[in-house]
Amino acid sequence: MCSILAAFDLRPAADLRPLRPSALAMSAQQRHRGPDWSGVYAERHALLVHERLAIVDPVGGAQPIVSRDSSVVLAVNGEIYNHRELRAEMHDYPFATGSDCEPISALYASGDDIGAWLDRLNGIFAFALWDAVRERFVIARDPVGVCPLYWGHDADGRVWGASEMKAIARTCRDVAPFPPGHWYDSATGRIARYHERDWRDYDATHGLAVDAQTLRDALERAVQRQMMSDVPYGVLLSGGLDSSLVAAIAARHARLRIEDDERSEAWWPRLHSFAIGLDGSPDLAAAQLAADAIGTVHHGFTYTVEEGIDALPEVIRHVETYDVTTIRASTPMFLLARRIRAMGIKMVLSGEGSDEIFGGYLYFHKAPDAREFHEETVRKLEGLHQYDCLRANKSMMAWGVEARVPFLDTEFLDVAMRMDASAKMAGGGRIEKAILREAFEGWLPESILWRQKEQFSDGVGYGWIDSLKAHASREVADSALATAGQRFVVNPPQTKEAYLYRSHFERWFPGDACARTVPGGRSIACSTPAAIAWDAAFAAAADPSGRAVAGVHAASNVPQTGVAHAAEATRVTPA
Repeated sequence: MCSILAAFDLRPAADLRPLRPSALAMSAQQRHRGPDWSGVYAERHALLVHERLAIVDPVGGAQPIVSRDSSVVLAVNGEIYNHRELRAEMHDYPFATGSDCEPISALYASGDDIGAWLDRLNGIFAFALWDAVRERFVIARDPVGVCPLYWGHDADGRVWGASEMKAIARTCRDVAPFPPGHWYDSATGRIARYHERDWRDYDATHGLAVDAQTLRDALERAVQRQMMSDVPYGVLLSGGLDSSLVAAIAARHARLRIEDDERSEAWWPRLHSFAIGLDGSPDLAAAQLAADAIGTVHHGFTYTVEEGIDALPEVIRHVETYDVTTIRASTPMFLLARRIRAMGIKMVLSGEGSDEIFGGYLYFHKAPDAREFHEETVRKLEGLHQYDCLRANKSMMAWGVEARVPFLDTEFLDVAMRMDASAKMAGGGRIEKAILREAFEGWLPESILWRQKEQFSDGVGYGWIDSLKAHASREVADSALATAGQRFVVNPPQTKEAYLYRSHFERWFPGDACARTVPGGRSIACSTPAAIAWDAAFAAAADPSGRAVAGVHAASNVPQTGVAHAAEATRVTPA
């Protein structure tokens, strides 16, 4: 994964080439995403800058990728997991590199409908493509929005795009996130959705069953696909269900090379796993237990509350949000990423997305029926690019580590989201995500497989959230919070912790447009409209921590003396 910066101006008299030094300086603000190499393409109507993190074809995959006839120029942030299949179909195209991203250029050159071939890409991506012959540009983003992408216009009407908001925020007064699953075509001047799925409508899923074998095989294929790498990689392992399943699957395939269909030994056969927490955190204990069972080379790191608080301004600068839950969880992830990169790892597999697909957040226990349960999972998936995807991508990429998310693989999504949500529902003695746990019986220790959901910011140690609140209480005066609506017109903060984060955000990202890129300023993990409708008590829950879900989360009162005790106390017998 990398970063892109693009500028386009199709006016006849335009000439972007004098902006090259400015564009390089703007792109340098996101060079942490691609510390391995910088590439530039500049002509009168198009300017593309690429900062590269070399993971696939590290020798020959430099960008922007210019076609052999110089007609198509491509800058991509992302990975295309089915690139070998696409290359095999387009054997007549004169590929210039071994990059997994170049099939995008080949598909465009084929002349087929852009929306149709975009939907064929299995991967995470945000790209800008320039057609030098037609003087046309295309911008697109992956279906879920795993890869960040922002765009806007400068005072002269030029279109700018960048992987991170910081690169163009001071140039574009109307900076905004580019919507996932969409593409923009300068030839029509329209933005359109290319990723449409029938499973967005509950009626299309009603009565459809997915058996355990099908679900298990689909996730295993997704993890295997995303192990594609020519550099050392690892897995994030919090000790929760989702990261532990991803790690367990990866461990089964780590000894053989994915890039040649497991016909040869892997270049780095030992799988390394990584966790972080405060001293004595439940996640560290659970992660070690899972790692011992899976057989990874495990690295459990600790951090102190002081180290986390010291990092807050930089965390907010990198993740580009003031959402409370996102910042709480991003901070330990940001600290972990630095340790991971120091060990020479450039890519990790992570467990994001499972809770959105299977209703893993604890308030899903309150869902009244399958239809509302399903509609909430769809809504959460559609907003994921502003929360967990943003956190995982930007906190890791702050140190040049790419996070891949197999649960959000498009093929796995089509399997898991087409099942009737009645099979996913929790409550009445049935633990959240029971169908996923049942599909992987025997893959993990029982205390991990049936461990109840923890918010990541809770699992790193319950003292973390409490310490953040205490720090904010000391830093923010009562009078400042009382007049927050006057200082922050867009999404005024409701707590001192939220006020503190918003103040840091404003330093880096002034203006209402930047503020509007954060929807509501709080997490979708709790107190959502659906949650409030299911249980009016959520309306008064100003704290989005998982512990706030009264009557569901059982771990907050469990002594942190080891995962075995915690697992027994929080396990709910599956139906």
